[in-house]
Amino acid sequence: MHPPVDPVQLTADLIRCPSVTPAEGGALVLLEALLSGAGFTCTRVDRNGTANLFARWGRRGANRSFGFNGHTDVVPVGDASAWTHDPFGAEIVDGWLYGRGATDMKSGVAAFAAAAVDFVRETPPDGAVILTITGDEEGNATDGTVALLDWMAAQGEAMTHCLVGEPTCPNHMGEMMKIGRRGSMTCWFTATGVQGHSAYPHRAKNPMSALVRLLARLEEKPLDDGTDHFDASTLAITTIDCGNPANNVIPAKGTATVNIRFNDLHSGASLTEWLKDEAQKVERETGVHIACHFQISGESFVTPPGELSDMVARAVQAETGRRPELSTSGGTSDARFVKNHCPVVEFGLVGKTMHQVDERVEIAQIHQLKTIYGRILRDYFA
Repeated sequence: MHPPVDPVQLTADLIRCPSVTPAEGGALVLLEALLSGAGFTCTRVDRNGTANLFARWGRRGANRSFGFNGHTDVVPVGDASAWTHDPFGAEIVDGWLYGRGATDMKSGVAAFAAAAVDFVRETPPDGAVILTITGDEEGNATDGTVALLDWMAAQGEAMTHCLVGEPTCPNHMGEMMKIGRRGSMTCWFTATGVQGHSAYPHRAKNPMSALVRLLARLEEKPLDDGTDHFDASTLAITTIDCGNPANNVIPAKGTATVNIRFNDLHSGASLTEWLKDEAQKVERETGVHIACHFQISGESFVTPPGELSDMVARAVQAETGRRPELSTSGGTSDARFVKNHCPVVEFGLVGKTMHQVDERVEIAQIHQLKTIYGRILRDYFA
């Protein structure tokens, strides 16, 4: 008989791995050792210097396979002197575990890894349990979960359903799960005019005036009022600049950036065309050339409420006493890639301190999350 895997100790061990994107930091090596020892077939799926881990218990091609997805990479510490506790020390103080990644999301990975190991040892299921863990969620996310899914397709590996263990609860354990995410895109505008003396603006073409006009129009009215599963889309101006140190010179060039979080009324393509069209209108009106460069980080998606979300919600309610709200709020996650592979939902811890100085997690919640994930596995294969 093996003792149960302690998810708090596992979280602490993972925090002590300095896996700041794109460094692996020893986190996936640690998990591979744990999972291999429990009978999981483990494969490192590294691509372009990014470390990823695929682990499967059970046979390939099983009729039913439940997957967990998560990441061990973390954002930078920032000013280490501002931390009360060593960001990679995994100190436990007054029932809280401190460290970078404590919330986002080494605790989630530890909870589902511990739950999966205990489950297959205690009640080996008729099916497969698959863990896909990446080291590239906090970065560009081009060689993380995407690389794992590409490799799985080539190898004939498949998840029937998947749960992403990102923190999803705003304030209290069990209050929210994600059944989708808004899309995200960024547009960089570069306006090129004619430099001149600020006392003679008629002899110049001011790129900043053109940019201000364009940005005002983009913000003039809401993109929409929201849909059945999504809040209203948002557009935020994130920077505007020309690098001009002189107060008496109209610059030749200026730049601005906007970020859009959009619901299922839009697509990256439709918003790209809208932004191009608005830029071209201002270009015709001002004579200032405006070039656009786009990055679409992910399209909006929703997993319709049904069997998967009901099962997860029942497990959460059984362990927390709360029926989680089905939400699509927040930023992006790797669920935006998994949804192309299989139905996916997200459930995890309270995320109030993620990316902050003194990031921390309540240790009772880590135990609770492992219990929830274990119940989900038992219910899924029952």
